[in-house]
Amino acid sequence: MSDDKREDRWTEGPELTSGQAGEARREKSEKPAPAAESAEALRERQRLAQQEMLDRWIDGVLVEQRRSRRWKLFFRFLFAALILASLMATFYSLFGDPITEPERQHLGVVTVRGVIDSESPASAERIIEGLNRAWEAANATAVVLHIDSPGGSPVQSQRVYNEILRLREEGDKPIIAVIEDVGASGAYYMAAAADEIVAAPASLVGSIGVIFASFGFEEAIERLGIERRIYVSGENKGFLDPFSPVAPEEREFWQTVMDTTHDQFIEAVRQGRGDRLADDERLFTGLIWNGEQALELGLIDGISSLDALSRELLGEVRLHDYTPRLAPFERLSRQFGRVAAEWMGVPSSRSPVRYQLP
Repeated sequence: MSDDKREDRWTEGPELTSGQAGEARREKSEKPAPAAESAEALRERQRLAQQEMLDRWIDGVLVEQRRSRRWKLFFRFLFAALILASLMATFYSLFGDPITEPERQHLGVVTVRGVIDSESPASAERIIEGLNRAWEAANATAVVLHIDSPGGSPVQSQRVYNEILRLREEGDKPIIAVIEDVGASGAYYMAAAADEIVAAPASLVGSIGVIFASFGFEEAIERLGIERRIYVSGENKGFLDPFSPVAPEEREFWQTVMDTTHDQFIEAVRQGRGDRLADDERLFTGLIWNGEQALELGLIDGISSLDALSRELLGEVRLHDYTPRLAPFERLSRQFGRVAAEWMGVPSSRSPVRYQLP
């Protein structure tokens, strides 16, 4: 490669000789300088820059205003929806659940589904209202307690049990308990008051016992370096606190509470079932049996289902559900409350002692 074509790796382009470099400098010095910008042009350029900045600021303000209006509209719509839902729930509670009775003879069904609790659909208030509706219906030849529940609150179960006994003393309309999948613990407590109990062969029946379950975290908080501060008036007020150790005398006292509640359960079953119960020491130990085993033990009176019972009594399936319906808004709020309580670990029941499957 010739000298005037050599490439210099430290500069851009080909290497120039001294003569070529001088000629390039002369051409550059002879090139006319750009004309100075006039004052008018400078002012115009500044004005345009200011106008552009002002336009950007206005655009930002408009975007914020639109966003603010959207949020206002959203909250207004949400508020209006809540008002409308409340009005619908009120209207439904007043006019949406009329007591209609079929003209033909039928079985008056009252449903007990899910955990028995004052805040659940299977509350004593709702079940008792349904029982009275079915009892007062002239064309209901029998009142049927349709049960699919693992049990629950002792107080709610006792209330329904006592109401069934009261109705039985008032007249001769039979009250029959039909156990679907599960009729255990507090649900069986209710059923024991009925004139008759039937279940499917594979139904789960029994669990005549009382349960209280909790956790102990006293060692866990010590390892985490957490100081527990609890103030009580009454030396035993905090004895169920899961962050405090359980003293032997506290454990003994609490066991007497459980045993007394269990005795109430046993007495209710004996009163309701009478001589139909088998002489088996396992009956009241909290065990649960299928339908066939329960029949042998005298816990139920027969193997049947809701439809089969209707055909037996009426010749065909004629059922009418007298259980008070929940308003849609109430149903939604109950479901939301239950899920929120489970998510936060808050107990969903007011009573720690339960007639319920573990």
